[in-house]
Amino acid sequence: MSNEVFCNALRASGRTGVIASEEEDLPVAVEETFSGNYVVVFDPLDGSSNLDASISTGSIFGIYAPSEECAIEDMDDPEKMMTNCVVNVCQPGDNLLAAGYCLYSSSVAFVLTVGKGTWGFTYDSLVGEFVLTHPDMKVPKAGKIYSFNEGNYASWTPGLQTYMDSLKTGGKESGTKPYSARYIGSLVGDFHRTLLYGGIYGYPGDKANPNGKLRLLYECAPMSFIMEQAGGKGSTGGGRVLDVMPDKVHQRVPLFIGSPDEVDYVESFLNK
Repeated sequence: MSNEVFCNALRASGRTGVIASEEEDLPVAVEETFSGNYVVVFDPLDGSSNLDASISTGSIFGIYAPSEECAIEDMDDPEKMMTNCVVNVCQPGDNLLAAGYCLYSSSVAFVLTVGKGTWGFTYDSLVGEFVLTHPDMKVPKAGKIYSFNEGNYASWTPGLQTYMDSLKTGGKESGTKPYSARYIGSLVGDFHRTLLYGGIYGYPGDKANPNGKLRLLYECAPMSFIMEQAGGKGSTGGGRVLDVMPDKVHQRVPLFIGSPDEVDYVESFLNK
């Protein structure tokens, strides 16, 4: 249902030329009558497995300018579809013009960047508008909160296991208070807390899923753009997420995102 709402709204906006959803196999060109110029990628309902437990969920999106023309007639030609539309969507995150997310929780938060800082809004149900409540957001330089699914610990690389062990003894400030573990299992929820309070969120690869489970186009790149604009970092563990050139629309990459000092610290273990 969320995917249908997103697709219908984007098609009717008159601004989109191509839309790509995490819930669809391939990107779709918007009918020429309504077509615009922008390429929009989105995850319509992040954390949907938490719905039945009434735990926070969210929506994530990124907006690109088109690099090639993708016309509605290309839909009838698989080769043209692949060349003009799919490749159009497969751009590095560094090309993003804007990105944002909504968090559906005790309040509805809307966080947005257009490449000039990160701005937070909160929905006011009395007036039916999003009100600016968090101007020019900045993630703390460091923070002692980590958000990883430690149930996968045994499948992680030795370097990542050593990193996780170190957090329990204070991290780089060895012998101090251990980090606090906070894991919701909803990227938007865990990310929003990290943005506000500092720390790190991680979804690494493991033996079963070497590239993790988060998708580059719909989750990792937009969130990394938002975090970088707030002074933080988004990393695959081996480099900047926004530098990764996707070769398929549902490509997955490991993600380590949050306070710059904390991302640097985990990279120091992964790059040995």
